Amino acid sequence: MTDTAPQPQADSFSALIDCFSTDLAALLGEEPPGDITPTGFIDLVERAMHFFGTARVDPLQRADEELDYAVGHLTDALTINGGDQRDRLARARTHLRYAIETTR
Repeated sequence: MTDTAPQPQADSFSALIDCFSTDLAALLGEEPPGDITPTGFIDLVERAMHFFGTARVDPLQRADEELDYAVGHLTDALTINGGDQRDRLARARTHLRYAIETTR
């Protein structure tokens, strides 16, 4: 018998990608990414982080900090399983949401 149930990590990352990739791409002036992997999503977040990190405007610098925290949690979530992974993804989601809200 094979396990055909979706992997929680893939589902959780997919939800984050669906929720935030279009907004992050728009902030960078890019086209929304098509089929993006979790590592591709982390790359997108890092590009946004570096973009905002060069700004001399306080709200954008705060967005940079929030995205930095999100990258750390997303990266951790790639290597752990179970409840710790869900916790890291939830924390990443919070930081991503704050970063995007801060830029508006």
